[in-house]
Amino acid sequence: MNRTFWNLLLVSPAILGLSSVMSATAIAAEVTATAEANQLATAQSSESKIAEIVGEIVAEPVAAAPAAPENLALNSSVEAAQTPVVNEADAEKLASIEPETSAAALPTTLQTTGSDIELAAPIAPVSAAAPTEPLAAAGTAESSPQASDLAEQISQTDAPGKIEVPAVASTPATKVEIAQTPAAGMGGPIVPVAPQALPAQPSGTMSQVTSVTQLSDVRPTDWAFQALQSLVERYSCIVGYPDGTYRGNRALTRYEFAAGVNACLDQITQLIGSTGNLVTRDDLAILQRLQEEFAAELATLRGRVDGLEARTAELEANQFSTTTKLAGEAIFAVSDTFVGDGIRLEDDRTVTNFGYRVRLNFNTSFTGRDLLRTRLQALNVANYSAATATGTNMARLAFDGAENSNFTLDELYYRFPMGKATVFVGPKGLDLDEIADQASTFGNSTSNGSLSRFGVRNPAVFRGPQGAGASVSFNLGSLRATAGYLAGDSDAPNPADGRGVFDGSFSALGQIGFFSRPFDLGLTYTRKYNRAGDVNIMGGVGSALANRPFDQSPTASDNFGVQVNFKPSSRFQIGGWYGYTKAEQLRGGNNDATIQNGAITVALGDFARQGNVLGFVFGVPPKVTESDVARNRDTSYHLEGFYRFQVNDFISVTPGVYVILNPEHNDRNDDIWVGLLRTTFSF
Repeated sequence: MNRTFWNLLLVSPAILGLSSVMSATAIAAEVTATAEANQLATAQSSESKIAEIVGEIVAEPVAAAPAAPENLALNSSVEAAQTPVVNEADAEKLASIEPETSAAALPTTLQTTGSDIELAAPIAPVSAAAPTEPLAAAGTAESSPQASDLAEQISQTDAPGKIEVPAVASTPATKVEIAQTPAAGMGGPIVPVAPQALPAQPSGTMSQVTSVTQLSDVRPTDWAFQALQSLVERYSCIVGYPDGTYRGNRALTRYEFAAGVNACLDQITQLIGSTGNLVTRDDLAILQRLQEEFAAELATLRGRVDGLEARTAELEANQFSTTTKLAGEAIFAVSDTFVGDGIRLEDDRTVTNFGYRVRLNFNTSFTGRDLLRTRLQALNVANYSAATATGTNMARLAFDGAENSNFTLDELYYRFPMGKATVFVGPKGLDLDEIADQASTFGNSTSNGSLSRFGVRNPAVFRGPQGAGASVSFNLGSLRATAGYLAGDSDAPNPADGRGVFDGSFSALGQIGFFSRPFDLGLTYTRKYNRAGDVNIMGGVGSALANRPFDQSPTASDNFGVQVNFKPSSRFQIGGWYGYTKAEQLRGGNNDATIQNGAITVALGDFARQGNVLGFVFGVPPKVTESDVARNRDTSYHLEGFYRFQVNDFISVTPGVYVILNPEHNDRNDDIWVGLLRTTFSF
């Protein structure tokens, strides 16, 4: 016995508290880094199409075009004197051009009308600098504008009270002053909305923001904000979050703004190609100027789109499988025992040890409703039932065993639906607790539940010969009926006489269960047969006599179990089980034996911290109460307590202790204490 281990186990709550602080700091840093990385977005712009459209519009004169008071050249390659009004032929050309946007695989955080972008600040309104002339759009070509959310931040320059806007590329050098006042019909100046005044809505729902003034983090700083404000409100090309913000409470970066420009380019291009929609000439001029102003950013976004598409293609080409997902788990276990003189031992011979269990689950689905489970496992955890340890099964850990540090095939089965039924079939590792619901507080996991083998589930009906076979479970609402037949792992593939699926050791299970939100009840019957040399009725739980009441003679047993679990809330569960077994000797005698066991379990969820669990188990391990051969005259008691500390979604640390009073149902044996510090990694 190593007393240092017990001292460490006693101070483990303090160590866990320190690890919580350190883990929270690391997690926060990771979240921040992830958020910064995920801010990268892409947008495939259609500004080149708009430029061509505008270029063609202004390049082809119309004979009857009236003289305009000013000349607007929407393409720098066209002279100012060539600015006409669009005729029907022009509209047909516009309608025949579709935007080049493509965001089939682009991540989206914010929504736009026809495209998705992420903006951090809203846009100020712009006053019309010149009379507008509508462009009648013809044709029925439709397209789906695209864009993406973007993340790289670039600081913006605040503009003074009035902004001098230089003329568009080929427009005569004339100053146009645009005051920072809203245009007629814009709804007044932009006033940020206090976050606490915004209605709370689920984060998963989205609603359209029809005015940029609804966005609480807008800073109207320059003409570009005002210009895009005007376009947004007229063409509804940006949609915000339900709370009226673009999140982050930060100024809009040039890359994010460029994504907004791209969204409006897409929307206006679509309107040009739709019958009955009008796009004004001034709006095209504004778009042309915005396109030129943010040409570098738009080009950068296109490069990012290309890069992401290339990486996506590489991932798709090298993916492991389209039907299989990997789920893994690793357990680190530090444990020790204090057994006094032990069972038939002169003193405590155990020392502090460090073991592990690693599982790799390959979960494959062919239809979306079925599951092909293939599990590889490597295991090396102390088995305290050995004569060199405690000498009793009562001290065993929930996940003990040794496989010489080699990965072996631990499970292979297929589960699929059949009407209202679920069918299991498998040649390896299919267990009784998998084909039937255990209605147990800690029975669903040996890596995060009870520390002891006894505290996991009712051994009378859920432990025994198992491994290969089939089952069917009928789901009738709250009622569930299950029937299954499992042969022993080692016997099922063996063709020798007395082995195989039906002649070797087997378990046949039938269960009727009532499972609801506050209460679970399971009534289970299991018929077991253990061939000569393979007798282990209770699956290695309880006293040695309870597992082999007639030594190694062939034994059959009828096992009955009642399992209950009351769960009034997620913070409290209380349950337990009772098991009754009637065993008979099949050869070498005609003897009978009665074996009983029972337990009460309590779980306090979210104890002291969300995700943590404080658990207790109190029970009597399997005991031979009546027998024609021998019975256990005294009674052993199992007392267990543990605290699972959930560091994050992937790591949990569980210190705990359990004690066996009167081991092997013999009050002359010294009590056995088992301490364990279990760390579970899930991935």
